[in-house]
Amino acid sequence: MKILLLGKNGQVGWELQRSLAVLGEVVALDRHGEDGLCGDLSDLAGLARTVQSVQPQVIVNAAAYTAVDKAESESELARTLNALAPGVLAQEAARLNAWLIHYSTDYVFDGSGSTPWKESDPTGPLSVYGRTKLEGEQALADSGCRHLIFRTSWVYGVRGGNFAKTMLRLAAEREQLNVIDDQIGAPTGADLLADVTAQAIRHVLPPMRRNDLAPSGIYHVAAAGETSWHGYARFVLAQAQAAGRALKAGPEQVQAIPSAAYPTPAKRPHNSRLDTSRLRNTFGLSLPCWQDGVKRMLAETL
Repeated sequence: MKILLLGKNGQVGWELQRSLAVLGEVVALDRHGEDGLCGDLSDLAGLARTVQSVQPQVIVNAAAYTAVDKAESESELARTLNALAPGVLAQEAARLNAWLIHYSTDYVFDGSGSTPWKESDPTGPLSVYGRTKLEGEQALADSGCRHLIFRTSWVYGVRGGNFAKTMLRLAAEREQLNVIDDQIGAPTGADLLADVTAQAIRHVLPPMRRNDLAPSGIYHVAAAGETSWHGYARFVLAQAQAAGRALKAGPEQVQAIPSAAYPTPAKRPHNSRLDTSRLRNTFGLSLPCWQDGVKRMLAETL
């Protein structure tokens, strides 16, 4: 099996290089491309030529425009990367009868209420980022290609920056931190997303599936449980203290503030909870609690 992976050096893409390696040959690209292949989502024609050249059985798109606030002033670029490029990949996947794996976000919802969002719930994005990600989802559906869209939330990885690393840095510099407590979700590791992706690919491809009942569509993927950014920060600092990390601000010095006290160009959803029952039931998977993944990440970071 040949797999084309885009966004290989992002948090999720980096972990996918590991998880997908056992499934077959992986052609992994970043936006700079290599060997005449294009991995730049802003080059739509180049993307199409690359898929035609590689002829993969599976395309995994881990690249996207993810600068949520900057997207408010760069809406056309965000739309190109998050909507038009996935649409091109979907069209090429349909021509090849290949599977397309794509990642989306809880930002396609309006963040109301406190009930975990199901795949079938009405969408209502609050930001340019959310709108362009939703448009990308719709482009896959409209193409008729076989696809899996994994909506997720609060993604972190050991590679690159993340919320936990930011909290550790600030806690070493300041005696008090102010962190939002009215946005609720589940911190979800890039490694978990990569492992779920590999398991799902095995499930939908022959010889695991020999009929037309392969479950194309949208699935919610997030670690089990829930917390606020405030609770997340306190958990990180408590783990750091237990590991002997010197901090000026410990978990008790993290003050809870509302989103209104920290205005941003893009509006964030308050309710980022995702109902993952469809994923778990379809693929027979168990999703660990968010604390387990964060502990593991911190063990590699501290």
